[in-house]
Amino acid sequence: MKQAYIFPGQGAQFVGMGQDLYQHSDATKAMFEQANEILGFRITDIMFSGTEEDLKQTRVTQPAIFLHSVILAAALGKGFRPQMVAGHSLGEFSALVAAGSLSFADGLQLVAKRANAMQKACELQPSTMAAILGLDDFTVEDICQRVSDVVVPANYNCPGQLVISGTLEGVDRACTLLLEAGAKRALKLNVGGAFHSPLMESAKIELQEAIEAVVIKQPVCPIYQNIDAKAYTDPAHIKHNLIEQLTGAVRWTQTVIHMIEDGATSFIEVGPGNVLQGLVKKVNRQVETSAAVL
Repeated sequence: MKQAYIFPGQGAQFVGMGQDLYQHSDATKAMFEQANEILGFRITDIMFSGTEEDLKQTRVTQPAIFLHSVILAAALGKGFRPQMVAGHSLGEFSALVAAGSLSFADGLQLVAKRANAMQKACELQPSTMAAILGLDDFTVEDICQRVSDVVVPANYNCPGQLVISGTLEGVDRACTLLLEAGAKRALKLNVGGAFHSPLMESAKIELQEAIEAVVIKQPVCPIYQNIDAKAYTDPAHIKHNLIEQLTGAVRWTQTVIHMIEDGATSFIEVGPGNVLQGLVKKVNRQVETSAAVL
């Protein structure tokens, strides 16, 4: 019996997030204030009392979710004893910090650089993502390959829910074909661009240098990484997988399956929202899910 700690990605943000953590202790307040200094703007003001629109900017959203997750993990103290960790997209950085592989400051700086690099890549070419519901993975993969514009599977969230990513034309064409093939729905997502697709190549190049320069230590437990859903503890492998993550798919379904195969019986979501708990239940109804609470 093992507890798996999982960390959410972009989309889990909400106005007021982290305010209770800020007030929890001098230590958590100090982490938020350190973050304000590192980022060069008071992200706490936006998190606690900004508008939804302010919070939706990629340069704010990603550090905000990261901060909520890692400060919550730190506040749990001895109550946080992970035997395995994983994070969805951005959440992989939170998981690495929580598992002692990355320092808090280095993790935040990488997340800020990642957000800015992704924002720039989005501006280079209009692109989008869409959630495809009610089709098997193979059919979605096959149809994406048949579209001449760039469109690829980006997030394997749970059985019957796969997000595709690509150019506006590629995603539109794929959605039409997928609905014809029997998809229940094809929902365009309100995102800035084609995350986890080849269109993020410029962001990957920009972030690669920063990841290669940072110190990554052996985590206290295995981290299951997005790129291939396998468990890693070797810093060199972890770095390589982090670099590949921006243009590769998030294999969340496979990650949850592998964690269960390796003994996970309960999944605890650390951070804002409860999206990952829902996805885990759709992969396997037998396992327990809960939110980390102070």
